[in-house]
Amino acid sequence: MSSTFPRVSKGRGYDTAEVEEFLELARRAYSAPAGQAGLDSERIRTTAFSMRRRGYQPDVVDAALERLEDAFATRERQSAVESAGDQAWYLRARGSAEVILSRISRPRGHRFRRLNWLTAGYSVREVDITMDRIRRFFQTGSTLGVDDLRQVAFHSQRGGYAEAQVDALLDATIAVILAVRTP
Repeated sequence: MSSTFPRVSKGRGYDTAEVEEFLELARRAYSAPAGQAGLDSERIRTTAFSMRRRGYQPDVVDAALERLEDAFATRERQSAVESAGDQAWYLRARGSAEVILSRISRPRGHRFRRLNWLTAGYSVREVDITMDRIRRFFQTGSTLGVDDLRQVAFHSQRGGYAEAQVDALLDATIAVILAVRTP
């Protein structure tokens, strides 16, 4: 078996066969003409691997996936700009940003669906702090990088925010940032 990444010395890491299979798909997709890749930056961002004993170190694989996502996002932007022009690309990104801003402009504690008190979700306070950062980014241009959002982690809280909704908004925000940043 290949040793593309270091393996965990104890415990569980990413399934090596799944990682290798995904990387081969990514290699083929990146070599394919734009629009025929069958893989895009969003799918890379949302890819997950099973955990196996003596698998690949997750942090190392995640860092490689982030670089891969950046490369695909840059390529997608170049392709879209070539076919529709800069203005169309930015209008699309602006539309996405407006949807995100609409959601996070809601009052603190009411930005996402709250779970019942028996179910744990993301910490409302921690998520709201991150959403305030995103709002400032869109409204005032304050600094916010893709890595800031990729690395954010929230504690659990009974009756917290629904994780899937928060994760979807973070993914959408990453997509907008990647869409508008200068290649």
